[in-house]
Order: sequence, then structure tokens, then C-alpha cells
Amino acid sequence: MLHRPALHAWQTRWLNRCRNALRNPLNLIGAAALLFLAYTIVWPVLHMIYTTLVWRTQDARLTAAADPGHLTFYHWQRVLASDISWSLFYKPVVNALSVGLSVSVVSMVLGCGLAWLVTRTDIPFKKTITFLAIIPYLLPSWMLSQAWLTFFKNSKIGGTPGILQSLLHVAPPDWISYGYVPIVMTLSIHDSVYFFLLVGAALSSMNSQLEEAAEMVGAGRLQVLRRIVFPLVLPSVLSGFILIFTKAVSSYGVPALLGTPVNFYMISTMLYSSMRSRLTTEASVLSLTLMLISIGAIYLNQRLIGRRRSYVTVSGKGSAVTHTSLGRWKLPAAAATVISMVIVAVVPLLVLLLQTFLLKDGSFSAANLTLHYWLGGSDPSINTGEKGVLQNPIFLLALKNSLVIAGIASVIAAVMGLLFGYVVARGKNSAMGRLVDQLSFFPYFIPGISLAAIYITMFAKPVLFIPALYGTITIIILITVVKELPFTVKAGGASLMQIGNELEEAAVLGGASWFTRFRRLLLPLSRKSLLSAFILVFIGAMKEMELIIMLVTPRTETLTTLTFYYVEKGYEQLTNVVLMIIIAIVVTVYLLAVKFGKADLTKGIGGQ
Repeated sequence: MLHRPALHAWQTRWLNRCRNALRNPLNLIGAAALLFLAYTIVWPVLHMIYTTLVWRTQDARLTAAADPGHLTFYHWQRVLASDISWSLFYKPVVNALSVGLSVSVVSMVLGCGLAWLVTRTDIPFKKTITFLAIIPYLLPSWMLSQAWLTFFKNSKIGGTPGILQSLLHVAPPDWISYGYVPIVMTLSIHDSVYFFLLVGAALSSMNSQLEEAAEMVGAGRLQVLRRIVFPLVLPSVLSGFILIFTKAVSSYGVPALLGTPVNFYMISTMLYSSMRSRLTTEASVLSLTLMLISIGAIYLNQRLIGRRRSYVTVSGKGSAVTHTSLGRWKLPAAAATVISMVIVAVVPLLVLLLQTFLLKDGSFSAANLTLHYWLGGSDPSINTGEKGVLQNPIFLLALKNSLVIAGIASVIAAVMGLLFGYVVARGKNSAMGRLVDQLSFFPYFIPGISLAAIYITMFAKPVLFIPALYGTITIIILITVVKELPFTVKAGGASLMQIGNELEEAAVLGGASWFTRFRRLLLPLSRKSLLSAFILVFIGAMKEMELIIMLVTPRTETLTTLTFYYVEKGYEQLTNVVLMIIIAIVVTVYLLAVKFGKADLTKGIGGQ
């Protein structure tokens, strides 16, 4: 037993440690970060799991055995082992997996091939090719599905046939117009940019002396690619594969537009259908299975990369690059590449823009040109009296909401990414730093439409001091910030790791508070990282639909959900007008960021 003086000394030391810990900004920010992550990520997932295991009052309409408040496996059994399991679960799972794998493979071929051409050959017009390559990223994925329908739509869903049928007077078969093939093609065109950026950056940083040394000892070109180039870029290829796979299996907009007409359902579309039918518990089961698929895919990716880590041995010295000569194929390859990319990236935009000025689809005469869908008033003979977009107060509300959501979410996400990144960078050897890093990455595992389903369940009613957020812009901003945390925290942490601790230590010796150090030192030095995070979140928020489609109400309508409303009504020209406005905003913000903020998505790739 401690004597009184010894006990008093122990208490003093313990109080001093507590006081010093509380004064340490790293601990305070870390604790706040953990509370935020626990409430917005961990607790919602646990709550969703719990709801799938408990009877609810509304379950009485499904079975007389419902006993509200008691534990049950009924909902899992209904989804996984009942008469409706094939149509509700297994068929959508098979469809989602087939689409995810196909999109990943096609995107890999397109993106890696383009990355190799730009970074490792002497092909001309590299900056033009690089700019054309990122255009699909700046567009909503479902915009490409709208363009697909413009070309290949047949009479199955009514309305004016597509351009192909109008010109050839032959209706395309359903498998070309709708379903698996167009879903894979449109998603692949949109998502191949991720392979281009990831693999392009890896190829650009690889010293070509490795290849030259292998060729000097007699290795053939294919052997060099197989034994040197491929192992070095494999981590980037696998990361891109899993990123695109998880995006594709959880995609909603493209499958809803192109799959629904032929009853081609994926988990995401079935989940949305269940939520609209108020089968919220079944939707929760589907959300959890979608999460498990994503987690399983990412776990497999980590295992594969882990086995190959010994291959990642690129020197930190200057990365001299000797480009492969294309010889007489240089100009034909450049022309074919540019023309192909213009066809898939620019032509759909121009066609959709032209359609906004056509009073009736399919007629390209001067007499058919109009500004009605942009500026026209209500005309009962056109779209049941729907006003032109710029005259529609709903559009003005949606524009305001979209800009507010994207602007506020981008600022909050960028600043939070820097703050959380501060904990990760400065506390990288502590349990708190590692925990913040891991929890902030967890939203990457949760598909957007699943996270939306979780937030509906969690924020439908007031909890403690937090009011009900469903039906407000706040919940949309919150879910956007949370979903982007994996990227903003990684960016913030990477930026702060490049800022030496001695700079902060010198400021401390000068009497600067942490807030002063953050405002006068860390923020200016991390400006480019902040701007890049802001641009990425802003672009993502402006074109986002999967994440918010179930959270939007008439008061919180956004441009993307307004577009989807027009699609469901069959108002194609109005749909395209809103799409053009979204694209104009996104491209303008991106170009301004490149010009004035030097924030470029293609930085580090050979074309820049």
C-alpha cells in the first residue's frame, strides 16, 4: 500500500499527464475524429445489422409470426432462402458480378493500353489525348447511357427511335439497346479513365533503364513486358481493377436506365426498388451483402498485392524514360486514338447538345430548331406542358441545392481531410493515428446506395441532441463528406507527411498556438492538396446520383435527381438540357482549377 506522500506524488504525475494530453492538439483532434467516424460510419453499420435481426411493427404485413422487438432471422431467410430469393437476390447478384467483372476487364484493356501509348511511346498529340481521356470522368456515367439510348434506342419503351433506327430503318435488337451489353460498354468507357490515371502514373515513374538492361542481355519485348513492366505496375492494375469493380457492382443510374426496360436488375436497382416498396429491412440485407462483396473484393486485392510487394522496387533516382518508337505507325496510331476518343467522349456530348434544340427527335431541318426546352413557357402540346428548364422554378431550386451541396461539402471534406490527415501523419506510430486512418477508409467499402439506405434508417428520427435529418440538405452534405473521406484523408495525410515536424517545433518555440500554426503554416503549405481535394469532391458531388437518389425530397431536389425525373417521364430534350448545364459547371470549375490553382488530375502522366 502506497504511503500518503507517494500516493500524492503518483496522483500529481497522473494529473499532469492528463493535463498534457488534453493540451496536445493531436489528441484533441484525434478524439474528435474518432467520435465523428464512430457516429457517422461505425454506428450506422452496426445499427443496420441490428435492424435485420429484429422484428419490426410493419413486418406484420409480411407474416403473422412477427413479434416486434424480438430477435429473428426471418429477413435473412426471406432474402436468401425463400420462394422470391432467386428474383430478389441471386439473379441480381449474378448480374452485378458479371457486370462488375466485365467492366473491370474492358476498362483495364482500354485504360492500360492508352496509358502505355501516352507514357511509353513516341506517339504525338499526347496532351490532346490526355485531355480527351479525362473527359468521361468529368461526366456523369449515366449521361453516357443517355447518349447510348440516343443512338441505339428501339421502340420497346416507346418514344422516338434512336438515330441508328432512324437512318437505317432497322430496329436494333434488345440486347444492343438495353441490358448487359450497353451497361458494360457505357460503364467501361466512363471508368477506363481510372486505369489510365493509375497505370499512367506508375508507368511514368518507372525508370526505363530496367527495360534497357533486360534487352541488353537478350530479353525479347514480350519477355520484358511480362517479367519487368507488368510486375511493377501490377499493384496499380489491381487497385484500378478493384476500384472499378466495386463502383460497377454498386452503380445505380446506368443499370436503372439501360437495364430496367428488359428486367435486367442488379443489387443496386433491386435495393432501390425495395426501399420504394417500403421493404426497408430487406433493403438492409441487400445493402449488407453488397458491402460484403466490396469488402471481399478489396481483401482479395490486398492479398494479391501483398504477395507481389517484392516486385515494387522502382529507384528513387531520376526516372529517365526512353520511349518506344512506333516508326511508320506513329501518325496512324495517333490519328486512330484521337478519332476513337472523340467518338466516345465528344460526339455523344455534341449529339445530346443538338437534341436540346430539336422540337421533335429525328428531324434535323432548320424548321425543327427551337429554344423551347431551354427558355420556353408551358405548352400543353409539348411534354404535357412542362416548361423549359431555365423557366422552371424546380430547376432553379435544383441548381441552387446542387451548388450549395457541392460547395459546402467540398470545403468541409477538404478541411476535414487535412485535419484527420494531421492525426494520421503526426500520429502514424500511435494507436489513435492508425485507428483514424483505418476508420476514415471504411466508407470505401460501403457502396453509395448502401450508405444512403443506412442513413435513411439512422436519421429518419431524432436521436439525442441530433434532430431528424432526412429530408434536409444537411444529410446530403453529411453523406457526401463521409463518402469522400477515404480520398481526402489520404490526400491530407500525404501532404502533411511532406511538411517537416521541425517547422511546427520552431513555431511552438516562437509562442504560436496550434490554431496559428495551422492557419499560418500548415494551410498555406498544403494549399495544392486542399485545392485538389476540393475539386475532386466538387466534381463528384455535382454528378452524384447513386449516393443521394434515396435521400432527396421535393425540397432538396438536385440537378442529377431532376435529370432522372425527366428520364422517367420520357422528357429527353429536357433531360439533355440539364445534363449540358451539369457538364458546363463541372468542366468550368475543373478548367479554372487547372489554370489558377495548378490542380490537374493528369499530373504525373507522360502527356503532361
